[in-house]
Amino acid sequence: MSDRYSRQQLFKPIGKAGQEKIAEKHVIVIGAGALGSSNAETLVRAGVGRLTIIDRDYVEISNLHRQQLYTENDAMEGLPKAVAAKNRLNEINSGVHITPFVAEADIELLSELATDADLLLDCTDNFDIRFIINDISLKYHVPWIYGSCVGSTGMSYTILPGKTPCLNCLTGTFPMSGGTCDSSGIIAPVVQMVAAYQSIEALKLLVEDQEALRGGVITFDLWGNQSSTMNVSKAKRDGCPSCGENPVYPYLQFENRTKTTVLCGRDTVQIRSPHTRRSLNELERNLEGLGEMKRNPYLLSFQYDPYRIVFFHDGRTFIHGTNDMNEAKTIYHRLIG
Repeated sequence: MSDRYSRQQLFKPIGKAGQEKIAEKHVIVIGAGALGSSNAETLVRAGVGRLTIIDRDYVEISNLHRQQLYTENDAMEGLPKAVAAKNRLNEINSGVHITPFVAEADIELLSELATDADLLLDCTDNFDIRFIINDISLKYHVPWIYGSCVGSTGMSYTILPGKTPCLNCLTGTFPMSGGTCDSSGIIAPVVQMVAAYQSIEALKLLVEDQEALRGGVITFDLWGNQSSTMNVSKAKRDGCPSCGENPVYPYLQFENRTKTTVLCGRDTVQIRSPHTRRSLNELERNLEGLGEMKRNPYLLSFQYDPYRIVFFHDGRTFIHGTNDMNEAKTIYHRLIG
C-alpha cells in the first residue's frame, strides 16, 4: 500500500509534502448526488484525511446514469445516498475517515461542522442552501467551491473568505433561474466536467497552493462547444452584508430563510423562498412538457403527479398532495432549483 499515492506525489505541485497536507485535511461535501459522488470519490482516491457527506435523499434508479458511486442494489434498497456513498468509498480507500449525515444541510448542522473543516464543497441543487453555505463559509473562514450543472451546461467558482467576491457579491452574475435536472435533464459528461473543475480547485486548496487557483467564474456548454471564464475580482463590495466591512450574514438570519408552512386541513404545504422569485412566464417555459399547466393573471397551476403545484406572483408556492414539509421541499427544489 506504500505506493498508493506514488503517481500523485510525482506531480511536483503536490509532492510528498502536499500529500501529507491532503491527509491532514477535513472536507465537507454538501450533497451526495451527481457532483457530490464524483467529488467525494476523487478526494477519497487522493487520500483526504476526513470526509463528511451530508445528504437528505435516497438512491433512485433515475440517479444511476450520472451518480457514479451507486448501484442498482442501492436503488432497490432505497439506501440513503450518504450511507451508500460511505459504503462504496470505504471499499475504495479504507484509510479515509468518512462520516455520513442523512440530514438536511441546515444552518445548525453546517455551523457545527464548519468549525472543524478545511473546505466546503457545494454539490447541492438549489440556491437556498448555497446562500447558507456562503454565509457559513464567511462566518467561520472556511473556503468553499460552488458548482452547478443542468442540461449540457455547467459552472464553478471558488470563494476564499476575505479575498474573493462572495456569492452575495455576485448576485446578478450567477443565473438564479433556469431549468433543473428534473425539468431540463442532464447528461453525465457535464457532471464530470464540473466535478473536475471543483476537485482540482479542492486539491490546490488542500495542498495550500492558493496562487494556482483559477480566480474566475467558469461556465461552459459541452453540447454547444462553448467555454468562458469571467473575471469577477472587481465585484467584491465593501458594503456586502455577507463579506463586507460589517458583515451580518443575512442568510443565517430567520427572516431570510425559506419559510415552509403546512396549511391546516388542506393536505398542502406553502413554501416561500427569498431567493427564487420568478416570473410566471419563466416558470411556464421551464416546466413545459412535464405536466398539464393552467394559467391566469395571478397564478400558474402545474400538475406534477401525484402533486398539484401552484406558483404565485409574490414568490409563494403551494404543494398540494402532501402535508410533509420535507417532501414538499424536495419536490420544490427538484423543479425550481
